[in-house]
Amino acid sequence: MAKYIFVTGGVVSGLGKGISAASLGRLLKARGLRVAAQKLDPYMNVDPGTMSPYQHGEVFVTEDGAETDLDLGHYERFIDENLNKLSNLTSGRVYWNVLNKERRGEYLGSTVQVIPHVTGEIKEFVYGLGKYTDADVVITEIGGTIGDIESQPFLEAIRQISREIGRHNCLFLHVVLVPYLKCSGEHKTKPAQHSVRELQGMGIMPDVIIARCDEPLEDGIRQKIALFCDVEPDCVVENQTLGSLYDVPLMLHEAGLDAIVCKRLGFDAPEPALADWRALCGRIANAEKSVTVAIVGKYTQLHDAYLSVAEALRHGGYENGVRVNLKWVESELLETQEPAKVLAGADGILVPGGFGERGIEGMIAAARYARENGVPYFGICLGMQIAVIEFARDCAGLAEAHSREFAPASEQAVIDLMPDQRGNLPKGGTMRLGGYPCELQEGSRLREIYGEASIIERHRHRYEVSNVYRDTLAAAGLRFSGLSPDKRLVEAVELPGHPFFVGVQYHPEFKSRPNRAHPIFRAFIEAAWKQKK
Repeated sequence: MAKYIFVTGGVVSGLGKGISAASLGRLLKARGLRVAAQKLDPYMNVDPGTMSPYQHGEVFVTEDGAETDLDLGHYERFIDENLNKLSNLTSGRVYWNVLNKERRGEYLGSTVQVIPHVTGEIKEFVYGLGKYTDADVVITEIGGTIGDIESQPFLEAIRQISREIGRHNCLFLHVVLVPYLKCSGEHKTKPAQHSVRELQGMGIMPDVIIARCDEPLEDGIRQKIALFCDVEPDCVVENQTLGSLYDVPLMLHEAGLDAIVCKRLGFDAPEPALADWRALCGRIANAEKSVTVAIVGKYTQLHDAYLSVAEALRHGGYENGVRVNLKWVESELLETQEPAKVLAGADGILVPGGFGERGIEGMIAAARYARENGVPYFGICLGMQIAVIEFARDCAGLAEAHSREFAPASEQAVIDLMPDQRGNLPKGGTMRLGGYPCELQEGSRLREIYGEASIIERHRHRYEVSNVYRDTLAAAGLRFSGLSPDKRLVEAVELPGHPFFVGVQYHPEFKSRPNRAHPIFRAFIEAAWKQKK
């Protein structure tokens, strides 16, 4: 039977519950334990699939096609385990399931209530992940902040779980803010005290306190937190702000977090094997070279909208011994300003995924600039479609080329819906979601980069390269380097003879890891460094 760790947070959002949970997962896996992770989100959306990136950041897609919270990206990157549809649950999904069960008569006419029906649905989901993955330990993060009304059913559910499985099989980890007042030169513990009191009011006694702080904690402060929050002094673990996220597991290990967890849960596990992770952190700290990559998108004001892309670029840098500096470029700027001026200093240009027509012509201008000036270009999902549109207009004689998504009446829709997609466009879903196979063409740059002929990558889109124009585009010099196994769908394109000009319909950023960069990102950063030299 799996044992369960619940991670909560108080006072303010953005304390790094997800990073703390992911780091602990990495440490426990390094001790030889099977680890599964999930997040319970209190918002009423069924999933984040239709939420604005400005509100919620990126949508992270799992291999089995779940649209999930961005924290799941941290879990995958740190723990290096593929997550699944049981890894993210929202209040919207809970109530959706409960109401559907009520309509089907599964409650046999009972009055449907938060307790036991809503909490029961949550518990079923939490237990289900442990059974599905056969994990030794399940780490469950509760989204939001203690005291929020939306989180109460989740907190009640995990309280019940602790009673059902026994406290020896369950551990509560609470992340609190310990602010430092520069004017008086001291830390303050009141936010932590109030946060823990709220948690205790829900019937939950934390076992470990993770103290988020910008300055090292004095021993007296640690003792005070332990006294007022009713935990052992060694169970007050410091999580100090660091230069790199990937330093956090090592810091928490030095603070004894994984040892505390193993002791409390009864795991007889060896010391963690962290040599590779220490080597990774060494490469990050010691990188002397640098490149600048321009990310040209429509949500660049909120960097979390492209979180996995940014991290994957950094991963590519780690394997090349290069520090990657990101230049965030709002694509609309390129519609009114000279691309050479806006993109000056960029050693590589990346156009990420997205939806909607705002800023599209700016992205096309970025692709044109990269193609004409030999600047390494990497287009992801929409970024690939942009590259195809630009090439069609300027190189293939299709002056009015466009995407059916942005120009429904276009007579040269080089990006279009497939015939079997038309008339089937629900707002909350996409036609291709999750892992799909791709065949890389012999002799292509991509096949060389991957080192294999067949791959599986994650998708999140509904528009495709139109087969009507494939011959025209190929004759003009665009290479279709990746195709679906049945040859019907274009998965990747490239320009032969260019230093690096690659577009992929899928999202490789979701499968990149800090100690094992995705091969395309590794190759892209290598090309950017050569461009700089």
